[in-house]
Amino acid sequence: MRHVAALALFALTLTACDAAPPATAPAALAPAAETQTPAPTEAPPQAAAADDLAAAADGDLVVSAKSVWQGDLATCRTGTAAVDACLLSTMRTAGASPEALAASTRLIALDNPGHVSAWREVEGVGHAEITYPFRANTNLGLWLVDADGRSVDVDENVLPAGAVRLRGELKPFLDAHPDAMPFAPAQAVGSETLPDGGVRLRFDVPMRTCHACEDVGTLELGYDFDADRRYEGRSVIALREAD
Repeated sequence: MRHVAALALFALTLTACDAAPPATAPAALAPAAETQTPAPTEAPPQAAAADDLAAAADGDLVVSAKSVWQGDLATCRTGTAAVDACLLSTMRTAGASPEALAASTRLIALDNPGHVSAWREVEGVGHAEITYPFRANTNLGLWLVDADGRSVDVDENVLPAGAVRLRGELKPFLDAHPDAMPFAPAQAVGSETLPDGGVRLRFDVPMRTCHACEDVGTLELGYDFDADRRYEGRSVIALREAD
């Protein structure tokens, strides 16, 4: 199950914010021909796609308003071609920007094919809305994007399976609901100003024992950004019983 795998992979330290990404943002994805001596002919589309996928898997991505793409993917849902290839092919045919294609190759590399479908800013932090057109459930997601273009998915790896019991205040809830897990999507519930001029964006994540089950509680998370709106980390604020 996707949520179980996510819980096992994340190394969140619950006594503080999790570690922020490297301070230096990587360069945006670009075809190899743009950084080398121009060749007589362009690389075949298959080779370019493979290079893009490798770069996306390595985390070489900057997200911005230019990453947005909106289009019709109906043929990818009903056709015989693999959805990954169909997604990128459809986007290219529809004139998607290099930034939009880079974001989608990142999602494909993460085994979650989709695209950035909208962009806005809240408290100086980018909100990139993600559409997952091929999922059975939870077709929308959100990346928070800092001033350097680095992104964090508010629905991924939000609560580890074992380390959470190190926090005494969380233990009563977990003892009462040992099978409860966080289920996407997270819901934005506001923000607060931090002492150094930074901002904390707060999100609530439902806790359930299965996808169709009722909420048994709410996990509240804080995503911290400094005064320059660079991402600093994520922390658990509270784990509450359902009303």
